[in-house]
Amino acid sequence: IHGHRNGWGMLNRHPLLGIEFPAYQKLWRLAGVDQIHVNGIQNKFWESDDSVVTSIESCLKPFLGGFSVLPVVSSGQWGGQAVETYRRTKTVDLLYMAGGGIMAHPSGPAGGVIALQQAWQGAVDGLSVQEIAQKYPEFNQSVSVFGKK
Repeated sequence: IHGHRNGWGMLNRHPLLGIEFPAYQKLWRLAGVDQIHVNGIQNKFWESDDSVVTSIESCLKPFLGGFSVLPVVSSGQWGGQAVETYRRTKTVDLLYMAGGGIMAHPSGPAGGVIALQQAWQGAVDGLSVQEIAQKYPEFNQSVSVFGKK
């Protein structure tokens, strides 16, 4: 069961209503979700990268007998954010959604999937975005399209 964060910004951004994600995600977990949206590094919304990292870490912390929930990373994602996401979280235990990063790849969706796999492999291997682009042609194509932001 997927839990989305629609409405969390309304509850989080005003100091009189403030509820941080570590508390908010527990409510979703009590409701039975298996995975929950956490935004993404270098996202298209207002949320800081530090807040996103805290959200990912909160999901992976055991709750009520040791259960975790799968963090769903999305929001303008493509392979270029994999390096920073992995560097900051040290985990691949997440669902990384990159619709535009896959579908808008110059070689089509198949090239987009390959580029995303290459990005995560490079991130785990400790490579920079530039090093991954030099090593993998599909990822290099992604950089030429999405790396301008």
